[in-house]
Amino acid sequence: MKKLYAMLALLLAVAPASADPIDDAVAAASRTEANVARDRYRHPAETLRFFQVEPDMTVVEIWPGGGWYTEILAPLLAEKGKLFVALYSDTAEGLPAYQPRLNKAMRDRFKADPAVYGKVEITHLHLPDETQVAPEGSADRVLTFRNVHNWLADDQAEDAFRAFFKALKPGGLLGVVEHRAKPGTDLETMKNSGYVTEEKVKELAKQAGFEFVAASEINANPKDDANHPRGVWTLPPTLALGEQDRERYLAIGESDRMTLLFRKPE
Repeated sequence: MKKLYAMLALLLAVAPASADPIDDAVAAASRTEANVARDRYRHPAETLRFFQVEPDMTVVEIWPGGGWYTEILAPLLAEKGKLFVALYSDTAEGLPAYQPRLNKAMRDRFKADPAVYGKVEITHLHLPDETQVAPEGSADRVLTFRNVHNWLADDQAEDAFRAFFKALKPGGLLGVVEHRAKPGTDLETMKNSGYVTEEKVKELAKQAGFEFVAASEINANPKDDANHPRGVWTLPPTLALGEQDRERYLAIGESDRMTLLFRKPE
């Protein structure tokens, strides 16, 4: 019996450590091939670790668009956590055509794979009327990826950050990834180009009541000078100029991005 215990102890000692849950979610078979190909630009595992996301948390993803991060967050949180996705409005009038289309695509994806998405709860963010992205004070993390420029262009960014603050628990964290403008860029250029200064994002967060925690260069791209004919949409994945200078913009890659973390005070 002593020999058996000794063998078991030896096996446990040399057995490889369990995989990180975030790495497992990034490697999930349910992810689409096209999205996996963009990991080299978006660094999902490193970004989610920087945002201190854990598999037992309540997380809100704001305006997931095509669901690039959703397909990582859903399996990560499926067993022990909770994921809210704040889609575009289903009921507001005059919506851009792409918003109802993306909402439908997201719902179709959820129905097609209940094992991964069955626990995901849909909410809505449409400013200034629909702002409850999760029950008040319920979220450990609120995450938004490349959306601030949209709210800024519509003069609704302050309302958006207030909605995030309301959803978070005291001590909860807001993670922001956004296309980064050069310091000193004026507001009108930010609205037109899709690039926002770090200073502006920090100002919006502070106005909503957040404390700045940290910044990371995880999603930086020094090849991007943030000065393009069609703004950030000149670069991949949009490639707004089509075949014009396509190889040049592919060589630059996706935009230079800030990665910022804020806290709702205790």
